[in-house]
Amino acid sequence: MESFFHTDPLTLLAILGMGVATYVTRISGLLLVRFVDLKGRTRAALEAVPVAVLMAVIAPTVLATGPAETGAAIITMLAAFRLPLLGVVAVGVVSVAVLRAALGML
Repeated sequence: MESFFHTDPLTLLAILGMGVATYVTRISGLLLVRFVDLKGRTRAALEAVPVAVLMAVIAPTVLATGPAETGAAIITMLAAFRLPLLGVVAVGVVSVAVLRAALGML
């Protein structure tokens, strides 16, 4: 814990800058979309973004880990078609824990 307090000030400034940049890009999208009338395909595409991002995050897990993680990824993918994002994340966490326990991987 002692090394945290002796961190280079430029490193802390870089971390702070990255946090600000992340926040600004996220909030600017929310503010700008207020002025756009979303209809049809555009609305459908934007509604699909959370599921697409979730799949992009877990796709490497499907290909690079064991059978429990692969099974949980498939279950999570199927849940993403029906549940809101928070429910999908919960299904993914629970399914990987259950499959790891069932396959003796915990």
